[in-house]
Amino acid sequence: MGATVMSSREPVKNEYLDQVREQQQRLEVDLKARKAMAPAQMQAQNVLPMRRAAAAAVAERTGNAVDVRITGFWRWKTVIVPPNAYVVHTRRGHAQPLHIGLGVSFRFDPALDSFIVAPGAMQTIIINAHCICRELQGLLVQGYVQWIIEDFATAYRKLDFTDAEDPMRVVNVQLREQAEAAIKDKVATMSIDAVLSDKQPIIEELTARLRHVAEGGGGGDKGLGLRIVTVQIKEAVVSSARLWESLQTPFRSERERVARLASLGTEEALAQRELEVEQTRERTRLESDGELAMLRARKDAEVYDREQAERLRRQQREEEAARQLAVERQQSALQTAELEKARLAVEAELTKLKQEVEAARLKRDALARAEVSDVQSAATHRQAQAELELLETRQRILNGLTPANLQARLVELLPDIAEKLPKPNELRSVSIGGSGGSQDGQGVATLVAQMMALVNILKADGAPRASAQVVTPPEAR
Repeated sequence: MGATVMSSREPVKNEYLDQVREQQQRLEVDLKARKAMAPAQMQAQNVLPMRRAAAAAVAERTGNAVDVRITGFWRWKTVIVPPNAYVVHTRRGHAQPLHIGLGVSFRFDPALDSFIVAPGAMQTIIINAHCICRELQGLLVQGYVQWIIEDFATAYRKLDFTDAEDPMRVVNVQLREQAEAAIKDKVATMSIDAVLSDKQPIIEELTARLRHVAEGGGGGDKGLGLRIVTVQIKEAVVSSARLWESLQTPFRSERERVARLASLGTEEALAQRELEVEQTRERTRLESDGELAMLRARKDAEVYDREQAERLRRQQREEEAARQLAVERQQSALQTAELEKARLAVEAELTKLKQEVEAARLKRDALARAEVSDVQSAATHRQAQAELELLETRQRILNGLTPANLQARLVELLPDIAEKLPKPNELRSVSIGGSGGSQDGQGVATLVAQMMALVNILKADGAPRASAQVVTPPEAR
């Protein structure tokens, strides 16, 4: 039974060990510099003829992260280095570099020469060290280190700046690993409270170790040719959430205890003060009740005396008011008689004024009617005169018309008359002609008489059904 229980237990997974192994694998990859293809190999693999490349004379760029330009063609090239980058230039057959320094440009022969370029700016390394303190608890210490190249003649011999994408990557990885190791060694000797409360010992230990490695131990040892600018620890975090809660529990419990004691003291003081206030309030209430009773009795006596005096004053006042009322009634009767007399006089005067106004109005109406009648007579006279003049003018015009003019006018109006006639439903023919000649005017008179007969026929038959065809005599045509 015991063997069965032991075999059923699952193995405990060591997450910290897995994390360390993962970091170790990542470190091995980071420590390998990514090399760029040599310019000679690039030229060998170029399928374009060398003659065309020389004619183009286009500036080349290396795969390095530093902005280095290579101009020229074939074996006559120039390497232009930015002013904030270190460079070392070597040539086959020379034991010492031909050029070394900050921002040095030089002639370059790809068949014989080689060079390395590294940034001269300050570098910053972010550190996240997973540490174990003296109490065997996990802590995450976060910090950063800033460094710069001080002696490039020493640094290029001891450090690897050949990474194609970032020349400082391998150096930063190496320094970061050394910094994490130093932090872990120091944290292992400290308690968790010391790590969380005072980070200065960690900074001092990390600074001393990195400077010893980067700057050397003094004398002829120049270290790696680097200089540590600053080392800072930003914060330390407890990895276990349960442990972090446990560390905060004593302080929180103490603060809750102090707060609770203060609350209890406040409640006790408030209760005592409330009791005293209640006693004082009750004593004051009893004293106030006695004083109020005495005051109420005094007020009642004063009210009785005041009511009696008021009753006597009212009786006297009523008698005086009755006398005054009789006098006022008598005076009112006299005033009423005088007012009635004055009213009658005013009414007589008003009646007289009304009569005068009515007479004046009738007079104005009569005058207005007379004026209107005169105006209408004048207008009627003017209209009759205008009509007489119009008739005279028309008669004069009619007298001036000749039979020939009348016939021409009638011919001109025949299309308009035919156009205004309704659409015929049936056709009737009426012959218009005469035996009289046009010399003596009888033809025109006969034509007019026949047209009037035609109009009378159309009126008799009705507009929807009436239709006629007018046949003019040869004389009218």
